[in-house]
Amino acid sequence: MLKITAFNGSARKNGNTAILLNAVLAEMREQGFETELVQLAGKPLRGCAACDGCVKRKDKKCVLPDDGFNGYMEKMVASAGIIIGSPTYFADVSSETKALIDRAGYVSMANGGLLKRKAGAAVVAVRRGGAIHAFDTINHLFTISQMIIPGADYWNMGVGRAIGEVKGDEEGMTSMKVLGENMAWLLLKLHGLKR
Repeated sequence: MLKITAFNGSARKNGNTAILLNAVLAEMREQGFETELVQLAGKPLRGCAACDGCVKRKDKKCVLPDDGFNGYMEKMVASAGIIIGSPTYFADVSSETKALIDRAGYVSMANGGLLKRKAGAAVVAVRRGGAIHAFDTINHLFTISQMIIPGADYWNMGVGRAIGEVKGDEEGMTSMKVLGENMAWLLLKLHGLKR
């Protein structure tokens, strides 16, 4: 069974970003995929130190003191599809999401392209503006890692400020379902499977 791992880069474990990610994952489960939601909230994930330790060691790990990242990287490597979700903070991703992106990208490239040809999708929660920039930031990891990005019927974002408010964004919630359908279709094609 193919696995999809979603990473919630929000400080709120059960906020709008999680609601959007869970909507995508629900569709993926319905299509027969194994899914997991990884919460970055409350974990001291730090940014890349640009030390080149991963380049020197080439052991598929970051050399920084363990803050959970190496476990996240293992999950990415073991997954056929990766979804990264973030709230929009000052027109970009959260600092936890950016740390995950930077370190995963560097470790992947240092080890010959660990993420190459996996499916990747960005999901963004937004109160008002800046979602496209956050969406692009996540997609930059996917494109430089030679990943394949499925689309939806709109950009993968949901609008809402208070926890749960995103559920009222019908278009956003529909886009999450469509994203799940398209990611499932893409992965089945990539792996020569039928459902």
